[in-house]
This record gives sequence, structure tokens and C-alpha cells, in this order.
Amino acid sequence: MIVNEPVPDTFEDTPARDRDPEWFKRAVFYEVLVRSFQDSNGDGVGDLKGLTAKLDYLQWLGVDCLWLPPFFKSPLRDGGYDVSDYTAVLPEFGDLADFVEFVDAAHQRGMRVIID
Repeated sequence: MIVNEPVPDTFEDTPARDRDPEWFKRAVFYEVLVRSFQDSNGDGVGDLKGLTAKLDYLQWLGVDCLWLPPFFKSPLRDGGYDVSDYTAVLPEFGDLADFVEFVDAAHQRGMRVIID
């Protein structure tokens, strides 16, 4: 598991916006297929840097939560769900640092990120 911010010790230490267990009932979800969303390096394949570059647009649309299908390292025999390494990103999508940068940028805009 990747945690890029302190984990609260108690519920009271959790930021107020995260205390609502029913936030998802009011949220606008947007599923993003990384491979086809935005290519940042001209290789014809969408990637995490391309997705990060479009976060302002997604925020403008009113997106509260971005839902990403698998993007972890995989032999891709099952659409990426056959993950071979949960600590590595498929090279065509970027690397783990690109993912951390994406999550940080989404959080700065008040957006949540969920992954399959």
C-alpha cells in the first residue's frame, strides 16, 4: 500500500472532509481509462502524466472522484486485472513517482482517487 500522507491515529485526527462515510452518495465519479485518456509523450498511449495534466479540466467538469481501472504491472492477459506487481506501474503509463504526483495533484484539487 502506498500512503503519501500521514495516516491518522484516531477518527478525531482525520480531516473533516474525510469523516463522512457516505461521501460517495453525493460524489460525481469519473472512470478514466489511462491508456486512452491523454498521451503526454507522443507515443500514442495515454499515461499518468497526461492524466495529471488534465486534472484542472476534470475539476472544471465537477468531478469529485476519479476511478482508475488497473494500471499496475501486468502480463495484460485479463485487461490488467492479472496484476503481477502491485508496487510497479505498467511502463507505458509511467512509473510509481508519476502515480504519486497524480494522486497529490488530485488531492490538491479536492478530488479523491479510487483504483480497481
